[in-house]
Amino acid sequence: MPLEIERKFLVTNDNWRAAVSDSFELRQGYLNLEPARTVRVRIKREKGKLTIKGKSVGIVRPEFEYDIPKDDALAMLTLCEGKIIHKTRHLVHYGELVWEVDVFHGDHSGLVLAEVELESSAQTVNLPDWVGEEVSTNHRFFNSFLAAN
Repeated sequence: MPLEIERKFLVTNDNWRAAVSDSFELRQGYLNLEPARTVRVRIKREKGKLTIKGKSVGIVRPEFEYDIPKDDALAMLTLCEGKIIHKTRHLVHYGELVWEVDVFHGDHSGLVLAEVELESSAQTVNLPDWVGEEVSTNHRFFNSFLAAN
């Protein structure tokens, strides 16, 4: 079973901007917002994705992701629960890892989160000076919670 192993942090300053290697807009919504399983549709550039995530256990959860046509993704966004999340994702290299720094727009403007995907939950992570409090297991910072609130 494919797993997502991810740590998430609040961003405390703009020092990450000097190491951005790519940036792109994301629009995503949730067809299902139940904590035990979420079903997300996302548009990134000209592509659609459908993602099913299981319940988190610490920083680990099952994740299944599939490419879908952009037109299908656009149609699915109209079926979503809650609000559509709009954010700009910046890829930032720090050490041997690539961090994803998400700058939120709209209702969540001002929120900036940094995520890093890991090979295992025991993997050591050297934290950059621009991350602050870890919010990996704080449901208030899950995108599905943000869509609903």
